[in-house]
Amino acid sequence: MARELTYSDKPWLRNYAPSVPGYLKYQEICLPEMLEATVRDYPDNTALICQDYMMTYKELKDQVDRLAACLVDMGIQKNDTVAVLLPNCIPIVIAYYAILKAGAIAVMNNPVYADRELEYQFKDSNSKLLICLDTLVGRMLNIKPDTNIENIIWASVNDYALPGTSGDECIIPEAPDIYHFKYLIDKYDPIPPTVQIDWEDTAILQYTGGTTGLAKAAVLTQRNLSTMLQRYETWFHDGIKGQDTNMAASPLFHILGMQVAMNLSIYMGWRNVLLPKATPEAMLEAIRKYRVNYSPLVPAHYIGMLQHPDLGKTDLTCFKGLFSGGASLPIDILRRFEAVSKAEICEGFGMSETSPQTHLNPYRGGGPRKPGSIGIPWPDTEIRIVDLETGENDVPIGEAGEMLFRGPQVTREYYNKPEETAIAITPDGWLHSGDIAYMDEDGYFFVVDRKKDLIISSGFNIYPREVEEVFYEHPAVNKVAVIGLPDPKRGESVGVFLTLKPDQSATVEDFMEFCQPKLAKYKWPALIEIRDSLPESNVGKLLKKELRDEVLQRYK
Repeated sequence: MARELTYSDKPWLRNYAPSVPGYLKYQEICLPEMLEATVRDYPDNTALICQDYMMTYKELKDQVDRLAACLVDMGIQKNDTVAVLLPNCIPIVIAYYAILKAGAIAVMNNPVYADRELEYQFKDSNSKLLICLDTLVGRMLNIKPDTNIENIIWASVNDYALPGTSGDECIIPEAPDIYHFKYLIDKYDPIPPTVQIDWEDTAILQYTGGTTGLAKAAVLTQRNLSTMLQRYETWFHDGIKGQDTNMAASPLFHILGMQVAMNLSIYMGWRNVLLPKATPEAMLEAIRKYRVNYSPLVPAHYIGMLQHPDLGKTDLTCFKGLFSGGASLPIDILRRFEAVSKAEICEGFGMSETSPQTHLNPYRGGGPRKPGSIGIPWPDTEIRIVDLETGENDVPIGEAGEMLFRGPQVTREYYNKPEETAIAITPDGWLHSGDIAYMDEDGYFFVVDRKKDLIISSGFNIYPREVEEVFYEHPAVNKVAVIGLPDPKRGESVGVFLTLKPDQSATVEDFMEFCQPKLAKYKWPALIEIRDSLPESNVGKLLKKELRDEVLQRYK
């Protein structure tokens, strides 16, 4: 009698392309060393392109070394945390690598966050210094007194621009402990600090959501990030070191863009086209001008380009491979984009905690693509599906349960949050995903539901409790429930359902005006509905599943 298939059998290995091994022997190379190696091999190759300004790898190293020396001179020591608040532009790449080269920890933040969201992350991460966009300095000065930030370095997208192309200058408020990014870089010699960077050192703190509704930072080491990059090189086996072009449309402060656009490009010696604003027009123009070969995108990017009038005049056959993450890519969108680009779009699955991926669909020469599947696990990645009752016992193949991960890309802990760590990560390193999934007999995985109520909009995580807390600040609100609504472009959008206190009145417009200054724009509700009642249990607990089931009927 044949033995029953188990997760430890790793049936997915037979669906790898012939050039992809099941297990890799990793170079213990840290990210600053990757930059050094690429500069040795391709010093005069273009590293970065932003608004047509080009910077070579030799020039990038020069700028990184100068800023790293500056940071150490400003008192940044090994394992200090430095907050970064920048869009896709040349300064964010320089800042990131300078922080790592100084032995410090980069804390990447979203520039569209509301002040209170940023203040929380600055305080929670104990950030000592902030590198931010020039237009945000005024707001950051208001936040600074309530944080541990000692100095602010401001940068402009126009710090690296072609002559005559820079935009209007931003007026920077006069205040102590504020410095211009480019001024500081020009002030220092390109002599990097002599700080020992180790394989197990923390490289970044990447914020994600918490069980309490507050964000928590996944601790990602040089090892976590480096092993993931080495696996990308193996998986995308047609990539050519020192020759290909990547496009950074996804934000570099997000783990997907950070790893697959910024770090992978530097590791591979590719040129990287940075888009400060990833509009469909900007993406299509970059593709035409620079003949882009790879890009990590979210569904909204594909949809936007397919709907844009410039699509017809853009030759997309320059693409070799494309990534899609953040939300499920509708199959018709995938087929339409592959038809016009002749490239393979690889959908995958991951989290901030997994640097960023655990699964990806097979690439050229690998197994078949299965509709609706998140793909197969990466090399050296272990996956289990466990029962929902105990969270400990493996369920039979084909049965749904909670998906757990273990591998060299998986975080070891949440920063300064031992209770959150204990809930999510077992003592032997298994990370609970909070997602319900199953595996078929070929080793392909399918996510069927979320254990938590997380909303994913254009690749960004939105935590309902966070939005609910904002609405509870309004004096007219009695009870509120936030759920995700289907959105053909963004994957999901925010739906707010609430009841009013007796003798109180307010309109949808009132609530929209109230919440927008308190939330990042992508968290703004697409729908606010004032109701007489919300579904509740007999003990007064809001029943979101009933609400969700009712509301989703409208979208069928």
